Amino acid sequence: MGLNDDDRPVINIIRKKKAAHTSHGGAWKVAYADFVTAMMSLFIVLWCVGQSKQVKDYIAHYFRDPGASFQETKSSVLNGGLSPMNNTNVGTRGMPISSSAREMNSLQREGKKLEEMIAKTPEFKKFTNQISITVSKEGLRIELIENAHGLFFNVGSAQLKPETVTLLQMIAKELSAMPNQIIIEGYTDARPYVTPTYTNWELSTDRANAARKVMDDGGLLTKQILEVRGYGDRRLRDPAHPYDFSNRRVSILVTPMTSDTSATAESQVDTMKIGANPPNGFSGG
Repeated sequence: MGLNDDDRPVINIIRKKKAAHTSHGGAWKVAYADFVTAMMSLFIVLWCVGQSKQVKDYIAHYFRDPGASFQETKSSVLNGGLSPMNNTNVGTRGMPISSSAREMNSLQREGKKLEEMIAKTPEFKKFTNQISITVSKEGLRIELIENAHGLFFNVGSAQLKPETVTLLQMIAKELSAMPNQIIIEGYTDARPYVTPTYTNWELSTDRANAARKVMDDGGLLTKQILEVRGYGDRRLRDPAHPYDFSNRRVSILVTPMTSDTSATAESQVDTMKIGANPPNGFSGG
């Protein structure tokens, strides 16, 4: 018995179209990276909070001076095992530098700055061959070296030339920004002074003190002056030529703040000179 067409079951075939997935992009990666960075920062802060005061000081110093890094340690920093090494850090060559070595580097930079300032000032052109700026273990030394005609002082006198006053005031203004103490020294050659009652001792001391007065008026702090010395002819710059006028000079010594002035790989003696040593001469005073 056959089925009528109305009795036959209807079969419906449904074909679903798969929609193409849209691209999510990379925004989620940025958000995830920000989250990881925030978590890492949180862990670092929590770690710092739990460290000793010494470690915290080192971390603070690092962020104040990004060019430096922590000193070498005998044990892991994670264990709080920083070993004190006299307040050292690591220099640009990867070698430890002590606080005294860092100060030597600072004095070298100050010396070079003064050298450039003097060289760029037309008024001081006449001093080109007569100013010596050196940095050594004893500190930053600025020497005003006389010539045969009395460049800085009147011959045989403690009277300063006008250009010398300007020079000393400029130096004083620059050094007044430093915390270091300063020693001013006077020297003469071995030629006896013409007046028996006034010797090279008095002349060297008076010249050093005259320089001090001008620098004091130029802005140098009174508390910065440690000593004013007069050596007469007892410390010749050129012992082989005791009458050479290069022995007549005034020296401004900027002393280091630290007592340990041992040289390291980055704090060797650095000598800077404006011009060459003056030639021999025979003028007294």
